[in-house]
Amino acid sequence: MMKSTRFGLIKRITPCLFLILTALPSSPSAAQPAMHDAVLLHAARVFDGNNMRTDTSVLVINGRVAQIGTRESFKSSDANVIDLGDATILPGFIELHAHLAFQNIPADTVLKHGITTIRDVGGPIHKPYGGDGSLRVLTSGPIITAPGGYPISIMGHTNVATAVATEEEARTTVRNLINEGAVVIKIALEPGGEAGAPWSSSHGHGHNHGNSHNHGHGHGHHDQPDAAHDAAQANTHHKPASSASPAKQPWPLLPEKIVKAIVDEAHNNKRKVTAHVAEVQGAQIAVNAGVDEWAHVPCDVIPEPLLKKAVAQNVKIVTTLDTLSKCSGVVHNARTWSALGGEFLYGAEIAHPDIPHGIDAQELIYMMQMGRMELIDVLRAATSKAGEHLNFSLLGTIQRGAPADIIAVRGDPAHNLKILEYPDLVISGGKIVLNNFKNQLPVSP
Repeated sequence: MMKSTRFGLIKRITPCLFLILTALPSSPSAAQPAMHDAVLLHAARVFDGNNMRTDTSVLVINGRVAQIGTRESFKSSDANVIDLGDATILPGFIELHAHLAFQNIPADTVLKHGITTIRDVGGPIHKPYGGDGSLRVLTSGPIITAPGGYPISIMGHTNVATAVATEEEARTTVRNLINEGAVVIKIALEPGGEAGAPWSSSHGHGHNHGNSHNHGHGHGHHDQPDAAHDAAQANTHHKPASSASPAKQPWPLLPEKIVKAIVDEAHNNKRKVTAHVAEVQGAQIAVNAGVDEWAHVPCDVIPEPLLKKAVAQNVKIVTTLDTLSKCSGVVHNARTWSALGGEFLYGAEIAHPDIPHGIDAQELIYMMQMGRMELIDVLRAATSKAGEHLNFSLLGTIQRGAPADIIAVRGDPAHNLKILEYPDLVISGGKIVLNNFKNQLPVSP
């Protein structure tokens, strides 16, 4: 999952992060290419991260996509063949807003339900790992916030957040997080009290957030609304939660000068900054300080001129619309952002109890309804666009040289997005971790 001068500098200095991601652990067998490691996939459709192709095949060798082309072009291949028939091959999805470590969600469950890369934002700090038959896990480490600010105000400090009170303390914290493996720096600009927001409910983070949904793997399922359904109807289904109780006093916010110091230090060290913003004050600080990404579509209505400024700065928004579907401002903000040409990236906030531990089809539907996006753009936002945003341009694509993070579903997701939540083939770094198709190959241990 920029036009500004600052981001122009970042784009010139991001190869370092690319090297970090490409240096993730690999299996000993991957060092010695062999034909028994080659897998040839045939399917009726392949979404390559950018376009949907028909009657297309994909050859995987040594953990990478070696070739993609017509079925006829592979007649002489000696690879192990899996003919998927009327199926759709896609890159594994990239989840840009997850809390696996905080909520102890099994990584294997997430991987087998279609997510091959996650960015854990707000949890223990560690170096990137995985992608070789296991879930690729990137992290921001603890959220930087004001003393007594969100999320410390409701969850404490341990492995979740760290408070800074001065510019120098902020810069030191950013450097320390990056040295320990952070691929992005996350900050909180959250005063609390937004109607319908999970963090403003009496239940707090990590409990039932008041969504009417109860969906997820092994739970009830969403009804499937028509993808062309008008966003206004979606809004009528999600009124502000009457049970949400506004905070008696606003939580402290990082002042703009400290946020600017965080952004400057992160950019100097080739990292972006993502901000938890949900209302006007936090959004204004984020824009003024040059924050690169908003971790949510804001819960409260944001005035169009402020959204326009953010779009002009090439800010990206990670959607999390399913989690925030009861907020009063999300439809307005998503519609306006889309109309202004703003870019969305996929993120469903895995770890919330009403969010599947894998691909969230309802998030994709809301992106189409509220964000007025076409299906192809939604799929790009969860694959190739997310890979570009992580400064790892081949991640999230099926093209020559890309990591072989691949999923396949029976049928056509254009007819039923729900099938994406239950892929029948999952490959991570060229290793098959799930295969429910007829001509089964052994899966990785």
